[in-house]
Amino acid sequence: MTEKQATTAPLQNARIAVLGYGSQGRAHALNLKDSGLDVVVGLRPGGPSWSRAYVDGFAVAEPADAVRGADLVAVLTPDMTQPGIYKDAIEANIKPGATLLFAHGFNVHFGQITPRADIDVVLVAPKGPGALVRREYEIGRGVPCLFAVHQDATGHAAERARAYAAGIGGARAMLIETDFKEETETDLFGEQAVLCGGASELVIKSFETLVEAGYRPEIAYYEVMHELKLIVDLFYEGGIARMLEFISETAQYGDYTRGPRIVDAGTKERMKAVLTEIQDGTFAREWTAEYKAGLPNYKAFKQRDLEHPIEKVGAQLRARMPWLATNQPKPAAEEATKTS
Repeated sequence: MTEKQATTAPLQNARIAVLGYGSQGRAHALNLKDSGLDVVVGLRPGGPSWSRAYVDGFAVAEPADAVRGADLVAVLTPDMTQPGIYKDAIEANIKPGATLLFAHGFNVHFGQITPRADIDVVLVAPKGPGALVRREYEIGRGVPCLFAVHQDATGHAAERARAYAAGIGGARAMLIETDFKEETETDLFGEQAVLCGGASELVIKSFETLVEAGYRPEIAYYEVMHELKLIVDLFYEGGIARMLEFISETAQYGDYTRGPRIVDAGTKERMKAVLTEIQDGTFAREWTAEYKAGLPNYKAFKQRDLEHPIEKVGAQLRARMPWLATNQPKPAAEEATKTS
């Protein structure tokens, strides 16, 4: 079966419980509902998400109540909250033969959640934030999705995963089959080595290098932070080849000769070490312990970044860019997937 052949038919008579109503949760729930599927949203009572889901037209219930009787339960809350939600709301309430679905394999792969043996366990992971998943669906397109089967108690786990992906629009674009291990480990590595950790540190260290050499912070900001979006957009549209097509020959020569001096064999070896820590569970154990301790290091790291000079000069410069206001993504607090 190709992605174009995947339909919502296997879920047409199913009750779907979506736990969480943050970035991904709201997008999934709305897309599923607009695809004609029966959706209930499971949330803690009293929070702003409860009201928002109700206004959006959903039946809303506490997580345990939403799970009871559901044929598919989609867990779309933050990673660190999921083991508690599974224990308190799902384990005793999900019916035999139902499907438990995740959008990231972290907790199942690293053993934080051990699902009951009498249920299907699958993964559907859109390769984009919730706002994009919703926007692409609304205009008749979709965001590519990874899907995987961890446990097939009924013999229908794969078709249910594909049906769910079709319901959120993924089958309009591309479905790529994987497994929980591959999705989890590559996702974490991409975040740490490039998309978040690597990119952030490259920008910060470049900014510091220019400022320490006597260049004005405003100029440094534009050169190493602001213009990065232009390059990333070219990567996104057509890969490295398109980026090279649209930059000057001078920039190309600098790319070819200086880039490998910045990100060299030593960098790759350190990337391998980071990947090993993901693969052997070191990162998962560290992050789980940090969360249980109340996030002391996380909070300190976050505050350090917020106080960095690049953030202060950036805020001043962005205030003079009125075009950003009409194009601004939602604040991280709104976009983060949360339960209330």
